[in-house]
Amino acid sequence: MAVEHVFKALADHHRRHLLDVLSRNAGLTLIQLASELPMSRYGVMKHLRILEEAGLIRTRKVGREKLHYLDPGPIVEVAGWFDKYRRFWGERFDRLEEYLREIQQEEDPNDRNEP
Repeated sequence: MAVEHVFKALADHHRRHLLDVLSRNAGLTLIQLASELPMSRYGVMKHLRILEEAGLIRTRKVGREKLHYLDPGPIVEVAGWFDKYRRFWGERFDRLEEYLREIQQEEDPNDRNEP
């Protein structure tokens, strides 16, 4: 699944809310999910379609109902992508912290008392 589709799906707060609901309660119907949002069932269907296209949810038909389940796989992939940058910036900030400590240690304590 393309990361762009996952980012697009996660960009909307309604879709993130649907994912939160599905993370707590698997196998919910459209009606159950629609009761969680202040919009029509049709609006919820559109959000569910985007989440499904991004691979963030899976559906299973049981009788006349379609049940929705969270698929955390794409989120794990995106988290891995973010992790590279988290490490990158973490290392940079660690070096900056060391540098600032060195500068503070090199300062002459008497310099701070001079006008």
